[in-house]
Amino acid sequence: MNIQRGYKYELRVNNQERTLLAKAAGTARFAWNWGLAERLRIYRENEGKERYTDAMKQHKQLNRLKQSDYPWMYDVSKCVPQEALRDLEQAFKNFYQDLAKVRETGRKRTVGFPKFKKKGKSKDSFRLTGTIRVEATSKRVQLPRLGQLRLKERPNLAPTARILSATVSRTADRWYVALTVEETIEPSTSQPVKVIGIDAGLAKFVTLSSGFPIPRPKFLLRRLKKLRRLSKAHSRKQQGSNNRKKSAQRLARFHRKVANTRRDFLHKQSTYLVKNHDVVVKEDLHVKGLIQNKKLSRHWADLAHGEFQRMLDYKGTKYGTLIVEADRWFPSSKICSNCLMYNATLTLQDRIFHCPYCGLEIDRDFNASLNLEQYFYMFVYPQLDPVAPSSEETLNAGGETVRPAHQQARLDEAGNVAPKSDVDKLSIDDRFG
Repeated sequence: MNIQRGYKYELRVNNQERTLLAKAAGTARFAWNWGLAERLRIYRENEGKERYTDAMKQHKQLNRLKQSDYPWMYDVSKCVPQEALRDLEQAFKNFYQDLAKVRETGRKRTVGFPKFKKKGKSKDSFRLTGTIRVEATSKRVQLPRLGQLRLKERPNLAPTARILSATVSRTADRWYVALTVEETIEPSTSQPVKVIGIDAGLAKFVTLSSGFPIPRPKFLLRRLKKLRRLSKAHSRKQQGSNNRKKSAQRLARFHRKVANTRRDFLHKQSTYLVKNHDVVVKEDLHVKGLIQNKKLSRHWADLAHGEFQRMLDYKGTKYGTLIVEADRWFPSSKICSNCLMYNATLTLQDRIFHCPYCGLEIDRDFNASLNLEQYFYMFVYPQLDPVAPSSEETLNAGGETVRPAHQQARLDEAGNVAPKSDVDKLSIDDRFG
């Protein structure tokens, strides 16, 4: 199976190379603004199908204007303006597709109309295609028209990886190159063995069904004092002065450090989960809705649960781990993990789950993670290895029971086997509605 992956490395550039990179980023920004202005002009002056254009037509038109109007564009690769115009075309496609869904469903718009990019306000980046090579021994990458650029670390691309494109971007005062490659991986054919459920939270980052919660890190919250000091110092600088540019760089370096710390934590935790488990069951977390809470929006945004779930998805494909997303309306917090009794009176203030039927008292988040693990056995596992519908046989060829051991006996908080109740005889719909 072929998949696309991205590898991002920091560049070790000198002043001359930094100037060339800034010139390429400026050319990409100019091509975007030129293409957007042309699209608006064509839309105003024409009617019907003539009001629309595409990236290929615009690139041919821009090439005709190079010799007379924009000769400085020959200093960079032809891929820079071409890819910028393709990005502009994709931005318009996303806008129109979202607009069609808004008219169809009546929901709010999520994709805005493409805007002009201003120097110093937009992110400096450009994309290159064509001949791109990576030399692992000398830690260099060869890019069109830019030559060989040094990397700060040794690239670890797979021998069979095929480089599709390279995106060069700047964060604060550092330049990075992100390589998009196509790799071939062998899908896993083994049966699921080790299952874990993860319950995302705010007091704890995630709670695992194995009983080991991951503590909540405070990437930005513990640095708010420094952020206020840097922001206040930046606001006092005079507009357009060199001191204001220096303070802007200090503020950008601060945010880069916070983002790198957060990204490092998310990569380590997601890699651990997919490498050490065959199945990971997660929630369908509505992150956008959680961030709308004004009192807790900064706390939810600092944890970046949406990025964490995205990492689990693509790393599960890489390592052959099955990533199961429980239904958003699955009441994992209100079901007793011992008897599956539904507790409708549970509120957000109740941090200890108390089952009025079997008397189980357990941490609310740990109980939810156990239910997420059971979600796999109740809804997903029967579809992967079902029992023949024409027979009541529940033993496989080796004489072992088909029903997983997790469903045969449940453990209490002390690790002892809890007795089964009459609730086990109820159907799934009767247990939690």
